[in-house]
Amino acid sequence: MIIDAYTHFIPAEFIQAMEKIAGDHKDIGMRMRSIPAVHDLDVRKRVVAGFPDYRQVIAYPQPPIENIAKPEQIDDLLKLINDGLAGLCEREPDTFCGWIAQASLASPDCSAREVERAIANGALGVQVYTNVNGEPLDQSKYEPFFDTMNRLGKPVWLHPARTAAHPDYMSEDKSLYEIWWALGWSYETAAAFSRLVFSQTFDRYEDLQLVLHHFGGIIPMLEGRIGPGWDQLGSRTSGEDYGALLDRLKKRPLDYFKQNCFVDCATFGGRGAMLCGLDFFAHDKILFASDCPFDPEQGPGYIRDTIAILDALDLSESEREAIYSKNIERLTGRDFGR
Repeated sequence: MIIDAYTHFIPAEFIQAMEKIAGDHKDIGMRMRSIPAVHDLDVRKRVVAGFPDYRQVIAYPQPPIENIAKPEQIDDLLKLINDGLAGLCEREPDTFCGWIAQASLASPDCSAREVERAIANGALGVQVYTNVNGEPLDQSKYEPFFDTMNRLGKPVWLHPARTAAHPDYMSEDKSLYEIWWALGWSYETAAAFSRLVFSQTFDRYEDLQLVLHHFGGIIPMLEGRIGPGWDQLGSRTSGEDYGALLDRLKKRPLDYFKQNCFVDCATFGGRGAMLCGLDFFAHDKILFASDCPFDPEQGPGYIRDTIAILDALDLSESEREAIYSKNIERLTGRDFGR
């Protein structure tokens, strides 16, 4: 059995609401509208049916709600997304075996309440983005959300968020050639998690677990910097007493990256990235995921490629089974057996 722990779908109810709110505005954008399998249920069901003994966990994709809606609209839009995803899983259990609730930290108190409601309604966990309209996640005003997730004991799926408005160079006013996405999202993931480490968020909320998309972005290839490099934090820094901060952390910085997150293996068919991630993270921390349907074939490509890479690697049957299904069952407390 293969459980795809991170795929994206936009419920029809949300699309209809956005047509009224945004119209021809960039409501779900060309990157979404041009891919039928992200919003057309029949197309998506055909994609999933092409793989035996395979089902998907679904989450809302992009853009972040706070980027496109007024503050007073956020709560209602979140409910449309979450109820829509729940309904899809109820109606189509052979296709969708679970859903991830959407939250918006732009409204942390409302999101905390919506998180409670969504978890009670069956959500496996909650998705947020790596920044909130450009603000880092370690701001004190976002504490109610992390406190709620820690208390509920449910994982937080962390999705990178950056647009072309984030320039590659300070002398420019936007990112070119989709560098903001192809390279920037991997940095976003690592930076957001690092801020939560050094703000001692994980020290305050010891049961908090994050699921990092795309094998943690650039994290696996930077073990030397995250490990021995940050072991020297403050020794070469002027103007900040980072050495004292290092002493206050309950663990070595590297240990948070190893212990306080799960990762998915959505590497867009990249074998080298898969090997790097498998070498850095313990195999009981890795979830199978394809990031469907954002491959060039708009659906099956990354599913097929990711399965092929894993099946060709020298993994034991128990390791492969853990990645394919057992790890997400353990993380969410949900038995996905038919």
